[in-house]
Amino acid sequence: MFNTKRPLEPQPRAIVIGASSGIGAALVRKLVAEGYIVAALARRMEKLQAVCTAANESGPGRAAAYEHNVTDYEAIPALFQQITRDLGGLDVIAYVAGVQPPVGLHEYDFAKDEAMVKVNMLGAVAWLNEAAMRFERAEAGHILGVSSIAGDRGRVGSPVYNASKAGLNTYLEALRNRLAQHGVTVTTIKPGFVDTVLLENAPKTFWVVSTDEAAAQIFRALRWKLQTVYVPLRWMLVGLIIRHIPSFIFRRLSF
Repeated sequence: MFNTKRPLEPQPRAIVIGASSGIGAALVRKLVAEGYIVAALARRMEKLQAVCTAANESGPGRAAAYEHNVTDYEAIPALFQQITRDLGGLDVIAYVAGVQPPVGLHEYDFAKDEAMVKVNMLGAVAWLNEAAMRFERAEAGHILGVSSIAGDRGRVGSPVYNASKAGLNTYLEALRNRLAQHGVTVTTIKPGFVDTVLLENAPKTFWVVSTDEAAAQIFRALRWKLQTVYVPLRWMLVGLIIRHIPSFIFRRLSF
């Protein structure tokens, strides 16, 4: 499955979950361009195979597609073991899967809320727990989770999306604190506005970056083993301000 273009050279191995479009697809392309052997996972197999084919045409690494729904939690342990065998090991796992259905300011739809928690939070826990156990034993490895600046505070728009990303942030921080002593790096990525389908639900946007630029910044965070990275970097100052606005003022804001 993974016929490499450089068979005599060691190549790092990665899993990218949520790879059929957006940041996940761009990250697969970037990793392959940097020489990684990548297992790319998503529900939409046709789009996923197209991503892998395009990446393989130009990069020194290789990518292979695995069809998977991240809410199929029971399948994850066996699939994780299968993929690590196919890869011949594992160095990096990136959880990029996420959903954000449109939610009106006066809408309280449990079905939408449940979907966001199951994909954005529980799917990450199910996959990254598997990687954490493997990396802790190996005393090496890199876990990366793509969250959002939306997780920094409880905004009036899409409360459960904010909560699912806040939960992911805390989970990743806890993994970082637990695994640091074992030589494992855990990176939290907090994008601002990235040019993906999720922008359709944003009432206003600014500082929009392409998915390729987001992937390039994520790769730098991976290479430098950073802990928490805002994408683009200027969002770090915005996040700092937002986190320190008193609640009685923040609740009056419209974002």
